[in-house]
Amino acid sequence: MALYGAPIWAGTLGTRSAALLRRPQRAIALRVARAYRDNSHAAAGLLAGSPPWDLEAKVQSAVYWRVLAARREENWPAPQEVRKWREEAREVLYEKWSERLEIPGASRDLVAAVRPVLKEWVERKHGAPSFHLTQLLTGHGCFGWYLCERVGREPTTACHHCDGRAVDTAQHTREICPAWAEPRAALSAAVGGDLSLPALIRRMISSEEAWAAVASFSVTVLTQKEAAERSREDDANSLPQRRRRPGRRRRAFAARLMPP
Repeated sequence: MALYGAPIWAGTLGTRSAALLRRPQRAIALRVARAYRDNSHAAAGLLAGSPPWDLEAKVQSAVYWRVLAARREENWPAPQEVRKWREEAREVLYEKWSERLEIPGASRDLVAAVRPVLKEWVERKHGAPSFHLTQLLTGHGCFGWYLCERVGREPTTACHHCDGRAVDTAQHTREICPAWAEPRAALSAAVGGDLSLPALIRRMISSEEAWAAVASFSVTVLTQKEAAERSREDDANSLPQRRRRPGRRRRAFAARLMPP
């Protein structure tokens, strides 16, 4: 629906119009990727495998006008020729998308990991983002750094699962924290010893088994981290910022259930 009639308006798309397109695309991509809503447009699009809509519009426009020009000259292109033109326009899309991702911005680690294999990542035939896997890839989730620095639910960024009191990030969880040694060993056996984000992305693209291994690690570890976070929230002596706060929808639903 968003790209309806794209060949007509793609050539006149300005900065403001492109920004208007990004808003609904980001909302949809966040749902597809099952990501927290404070993830950037770039991260959401990468995880959902959704190129920027303004670039998609230009792809459709380029192919449409090329076919129309050929028909006006009574040189009716064969389906395989049109397919080739569409593939060429798609290659241009990946080049433009990659150029945009060069500019430093939010979600730098994820963007830096995916950008070198952008086409392979988007066009893979296996694997889909999940709630826990997306947390592991973006760092937005049940990690001390995120809970403290981004959402203010923890008083410190320290890891609650190891003695070193290191900053609890997705990287720390994947590569270092001794609390997850056993699931990490299983992951390393499946994808190799390099558990950096770029290496994981490359391995996930390469095989369905590697994707499943990373997804399994994320579920095993993050469900335990979430359970520990809920225990801290439910603790009677817990700090105020840790206490569980129902969201807007939950409050509205609770209000409807209250007797008059």
